[in-house]
Amino acid sequence: MNITFDEFKKLDIRVGKILSAEKIEGTDKLLKLEVDFSDFRRQIVSGIAQFYKPEDLVGKLSPFILNLEPRVMRGVESQGMLMAVDVDGKAVLLKPLKKVPAGSAIG
Repeated sequence: MNITFDEFKKLDIRVGKILSAEKIEGTDKLLKLEVDFSDFRRQIVSGIAQFYKPEDLVGKLSPFILNLEPRVMRGVESQGMLMAVDVDGKAVLLKPLKKVPAGSAIG
């Protein structure tokens, strides 16, 4: 399905810095992330626990979609989505090639 450029521009995609990460009790897949976007912070739930240790994510920069409707997973509200690539069924995080400030817009 194709979307128009105007539809794409509606996405709020920004680089965030992961401040903390922890497994969500009762699941093997979900991590709760606290992410800094410079002017604000968001709690984001991501299904990457099988591929990344929480302590390995702290301090990392990655892109997030911020203007999705909040969603509750296992009793924890997610206020965005971490962007990753699926390579042979494994999540691979995206990261900037150069240092950029948290909150930098993508687009």
